Order: sequence, then structure tokens, then C-alpha cells
Amino acid sequence: MARMKALRLHGIGDLRFEEVDAPGAPGASEVLLAVRAAGICGSDLHNFRTGQWISRLPAIPGHEFCAEVVAVGSAVRGLVPGMLVVADSRVGCGECGACIRGEVNRCARLGFVGEVRDGGFAQFCRLPASLVFPVPAGVSPRMAALAEPLAVSLHALRRLEAGPGDPIVIAGAGPIGGFAAVLAAHLGLGPLGIIERNAERARRVQAASGAQLLAATPEAIAAFAGERLLRHAVEATGQPQLVDLVIGGLAPGGRVVLVGLGPAGQAVPLHAIVERELDVRGCSAFGNEMPDVLAWLPLLAARLEDLASPPIALAAVPGEYDHLMQGRSGFVKTIIAP
Repeated sequence: MARMKALRLHGIGDLRFEEVDAPGAPGASEVLLAVRAAGICGSDLHNFRTGQWISRLPAIPGHEFCAEVVAVGSAVRGLVPGMLVVADSRVGCGECGACIRGEVNRCARLGFVGEVRDGGFAQFCRLPASLVFPVPAGVSPRMAALAEPLAVSLHALRRLEAGPGDPIVIAGAGPIGGFAAVLAAHLGLGPLGIIERNAERARRVQAASGAQLLAATPEAIAAFAGERLLRHAVEATGQPQLVDLVIGGLAPGGRVVLVGLGPAGQAVPLHAIVERELDVRGCSAFGNEMPDVLAWLPLLAARLEDLASPPIALAAVPGEYDHLMQGRSGFVKTIIAP
């Protein structure tokens, strides 16, 4: 059997660069993929740290990736060898009410590529053909690997329902918050204010989106929103102090979309939510946003170019995990080239 290089998660804090068996020929409804570029997600780090979603071990992580089709199963239509595709990270059960309604991200038994089945931190990957989207011509694998987090960011913005001219505060300029700022600028939303302690990352997102950098204080949020007051915010860090800050800065009737992953059992300021009739919305993965994001990628590439790192090798990823968890990367997204 052919062999390949891969990263495998063997347990909490145990990520290994290994040589393993490559996936075999695709089944009738599957595609065999050669991974060209993959992104490290905050949820990859969260799973590495906590094991919250570990359902099988060892497992090859990675759900944000672009790949070249190598072979297709006999029942696959519309995909041919040589085509570039991106992975759909969501693995639904296909049977629950949410899946039947086409709301896979709300599946009662939702899993993800890289957890319930091997993902893209490897040279090759095999997926159901239903879990890939073709990439538009002219988009590089490095840019295409950003499609999945961009879809999550767009889902967060759509759940925010802000209109042109509405001030928006985004807490956290990491992948989801940073890409949300870029998409908001692309869509003509804002003015935008971002809260980000990593100065280099904040600079990159500011340059790409035109957002104003805000101090993490109630006074800074109030001054930014001005007379219009703050009615729309995205919290993309999960840090309790920032969740409290953003919710505390909302005007009565305001809305916050929570997309950051915080500690288990985290408290929320219930009195403020109840007494000011705040609308608190969660954001899990993405809904039907991927086709729009892929169609926009040629237009967004110039804004995104400076946000993604130069590609790193698979063998460098365990060290990069440490770098990212300590908040030392100035890039919004770290890209791997398997």
C-alpha cells in the first residue's frame, strides 16, 4: 500500500508527524484528493488542548483545505481529475430534521472532517463527493484554503443582520473575526471597530478592512459608536472578559453573535441581556454561504493576501501549534502546504 506524510492527533496535547498508509481508491461516491493547502483553525487548537471533540484516535485533523482531485468514484458526476476543490467541513447525519431542512450545521449529531473522519493535514485525503466544492478558475490553493473560515465569518455576519451605516464592533481579529471584518468591508457594512491585542494581526486586518482599532474598554466602544449607539457586535474570542465587555457595550435591543469558543461553563451577564432586551445569537460553522464565498474569492484575494501566512511544511505544524496558542503569530491564518 502507498504511504504518505501526515499529522495525527493521538490524544490531548499529542500531535505527531508520521508516515502512514495513504487512502486507497475512492468508493463509488467518493473522491481521492491530493491536498495542496490547508489552514490551521482555532478549533484544531481547542481540540488539541481540551480533547472536546475527540471521537476517534488517532485522527488526521484539518477541515480547512484545498485539494486537487486525483480520482473519482464510478457514481461521481461533475468532478474530474485535476480539478481544484475545497472541503465542506460539516458531516451531518442526513436523517435529523435539521439535515432534512438543509441546515447541516444544526445537525443533532454534527461532526467535522478531521474529527469523525480523517482530514487535510496530510498529503492525501478521501472524502464523499458531496463534501467538496469546485474552486473558481484562477484562485490559488492558498487563497482557496481560506474558503471555509470565510464561510463561517459570512454566516456570523448574516446572523448579525446589520445594515449599511450601522456601527459594528468585532472582538478578536483572528481568522473568524478578521475575515468577518474583510467581508463586512466588501459588503459595504460598518463603520467597523475591531478589538485585538496582537498588534501585527490588528495592523493587517485594519489595512484589509479599513476598520478602526479599539481599546478593550467601555469608553472606547461608546466613543466609536457615537450617537448611533452600538447595536451590532461579533464576539470571536470566547474570552469571558471580552464577552462581558461586548455585551455591556450594546444599546438596548442590540444584538451580539457569539462565535468564539470559551471555557466550559462560562457565565454570561443575564441581567444585562434581560433588562436591555439584548439578542444573543450563536454561530456554528456555516449554512449555505460557501457558494457565495467561492464566487467572491477572486474579488477578495487582494484583501486576503496579506492575512495568510507563507505556507509551512507538515513537519513544522506541531511547533506552530505552540506558536499560535501563545498568540505570537501576526498572521490571521496559518497555511500548511502538505
